[in-house]
Amino acid sequence: MAFSKVNRRAKIKRRIRKKISGTSKMPRLSVFRSNKQIYAQIIDDIKGVTLASASSYKNKAAESVSKSEQAAIVGKELAEKALKAGIESVVFDRNGYLYHGRVKSLADSAREGGLKF
Repeated sequence: MAFSKVNRRAKIKRRIRKKISGTSKMPRLSVFRSNKQIYAQIIDDIKGVTLASASSYKNKAAESVSKSEQAAIVGKELAEKALKAGIESVVFDRNGYLYHGRVKSLADSAREGGLKF
């Protein structure tokens, strides 16, 4: 059976999610990357609640820059929202994506914004 990119990522995602879960003390920072946009949210898996979220979709600052710079803007915005909500440390969930490019850019800017992971 030949694996497509989607099936491969789903398999990696399941393997990651077995080990990673967000709590109210240390929620999960989940990243979703589409071809055009990038989305990130901080989730408490025990309550099933999204605590903070940010995306490049309809974000005026992220419209006219490269995708990697868009991810950096989203990471910084998410860090600001998280700190306002009283969240300082999170567990990073790359969601099956490789840790480079836009995912790495988002993570680095979230760290610079004050999140610890």
